[in-house]
Amino acid sequence: MIELAENCYGKSRVRLMKVTRSPKGNELREWTVQVLLTGDFDTAHYRGDNSKILPTDTMKNTVYSVARNSSAIAMEDYAKELVDFLLGRNPQVSSVSVAVEATMWKRLTVDGKPHPTSFMRGSGEIQTTSVSRGRGGGFSIQSGFKDLIVMKTSDSGFEDYIVDDLTTLKPTSDRLFCTAVTAEWRYTVESLAFDAMRSALREAMIKTFANHKSKSVQETLYEMGKSALERVAEVDRIDLVMPNKHCLLVDLSRFGQDNPNEIFVPTDEPAGHIEARVRRSA
Repeated sequence: MIELAENCYGKSRVRLMKVTRSPKGNELREWTVQVLLTGDFDTAHYRGDNSKILPTDTMKNTVYSVARNSSAIAMEDYAKELVDFLLGRNPQVSSVSVAVEATMWKRLTVDGKPHPTSFMRGSGEIQTTSVSRGRGGGFSIQSGFKDLIVMKTSDSGFEDYIVDDLTTLKPTSDRLFCTAVTAEWRYTVESLAFDAMRSALREAMIKTFANHKSKSVQETLYEMGKSALERVAEVDRIDLVMPNKHCLLVDLSRFGQDNPNEIFVPTDEPAGHIEARVRRSA
């Protein structure tokens, strides 16, 4: 017998720009939203009966409508409102998951002062959250960021590794260490000052990356996760992905020049890939 198993559907890549206006200056947020519904959709799959299907175009419109009425500042709080709105109007839905990605904008500085209404795009870093709730249950909230590109130009080495007949890599106690950090942490409470928690976690990891005397990407990754958990008690685990974006020392000897660890060629393919989960012990 063949039967339908787990399934869901929704709308992805819904682009949302929101300007919150005030006499003291405007606030700008750019979010990309995904909505996924799980529920009683068997008849749609088995018989093509759409009577329990909320159109994904309606979900797109809901993203904008809820944003208009929302006073949420943190995208986690907005996602919670969107989840509850969709559950409240759709009894056939058993759970809703909302994922939001935030593009960074910075206020322009003009004549040494922040401009109240003008902005510029920040770095390529994307802030993320994923909020879900089943009917009658509590919220599950996981937040993070991706593509935070950071580099150390000292206090990084890689030595004492396995050497076999295929090893060509030379050990070094002084190398460039560049990575694009992806982090995702899980909150243990539903109501928080999410933006403040995000800043605290991010700052703890960046500070550790900068100050840590690294013997390997793995060691630095663990120390970054550890510092984040020590900083914010309301998080019980953090997943980190830190690919090694290599910077290779250029051999200038053929030109009769030395290279005292100053001239490199950046390359990110192929790349070392390092990931781990750091959590509180039971």
